Amino acid sequence: MIGLIFGETDFPKYIYKKIKLKKKYLIIDLTKRNIFKRDKNSFSVSIGQFGKIISILKKNKCKKILFAGKVQKPNFSKLKLDLKGLYYIPRIIKKAKLGDAALLKEIINIFKNEKIQTISSTTYTPELTLIKGNYSKHRPDKKDQIDINNALKKLKRSNQYNYVQGAISRNNYIILEKKEGTQKMLKSIKKIKNFNSGVLVKFPKKKQDLRVDLPTVGLSTLKQCKVAGLRGIVLKHKGNIFLDKKKSINFANKNKIFILVK
Repeated sequence: MIGLIFGETDFPKYIYKKIKLKKKYLIIDLTKRNIFKRDKNSFSVSIGQFGKIISILKKNKCKKILFAGKVQKPNFSKLKLDLKGLYYIPRIIKKAKLGDAALLKEIINIFKNEKIQTISSTTYTPELTLIKGNYSKHRPDKKDQIDINNALKKLKRSNQYNYVQGAISRNNYIILEKKEGTQKMLKSIKKIKNFNSGVLVKFPKKKQDLRVDLPTVGLSTLKQCKVAGLRGIVLKHKGNIFLDKKKSINFANKNKIFILVK
């Protein structure tokens, strides 16, 4: 039995469709709208109810769990906690101050303490990650390579545990992703009239546990890059979730956008 701890975004839905007829599973549904409530194996739980979550997993003999989807960091002062939550919350708050990557590592350690192993979010969907190479007809030129290198340098200098998973580089000007995410960052970029330039680099956080919270991209990301007038997107070798792969590559080819994996 595998425990699926699901948050928002389309990635959990993809895993669910693939796994539901092949594996014994249960779902810990952390979504605001209880997306998986129609499944009899789904349990809607608050993120502060560690005791309830661990009890459900152990009662159903789940020794392994998989995290997928986004869960918004809660306001800890307003969080409803059970006894296990009260026990673990000081450790969680301490790590949360360091950043999202540190917070996730601590949650994984909590489950490890309870004899529950966290496996990679792509265990059942390896086709959603990409290996090194160029996936589009269009390729980066020398100017693009300068933008790519500038973005990578900036990402490497960012806080090792923070939320930064993306950067846009254009003409020696770099914007780092904020807590609001990639979508809002892309919306802040204005297209230069009749001229495309700049790149989006989307990499995991520096100290990220690659079993969880890999940065997700897909067709909507490519469409936003087109609106922003960017020339391409750069991803990490086996370090991203890439949804709508075929549609995304077709869109990139049609709009002369490159997709590079380093």
